[in-house]
Amino acid sequence: MSQMRYVILQQQQDLRFVEMPADYAYQLSALNLRLNKEIDKLTAIEVPKLPLAVAECDNLDLLQEHHTLQNGLDYINELEQSFATIDEKNYPLISLLTEIRALQAQLEQWYEDEME
Repeated sequence: MSQMRYVILQQQQDLRFVEMPADYAYQLSALNLRLNKEIDKLTAIEVPKLPLAVAECDNLDLLQEHHTLQNGLDYINELEQSFATIDEKNYPLISLLTEIRALQAQLEQWYEDEME
């Protein structure tokens, strides 16, 4: 069984818990921080609301039923979809999408290898 890490994301008062392969958790955190830094530069009318990565940990026990774990690949697919639909004219959105898709491809490969 592969080592997993958990990235904790906060959006206002809501928390999200994303389960990532340990080797990729830092990449998700770094990507999240970069996207949060760049999102204000977008000029599109409809821009996704992003949570902010606030912590990573090796072990996680959720104590309240309304909190759930989200699979890392599911989260990155959701993130990619939300950025792919942005109608941006001025900011080079493709650079952000490239970073998202690079992590997406790495995670797809990781999960594929784990299934074998």
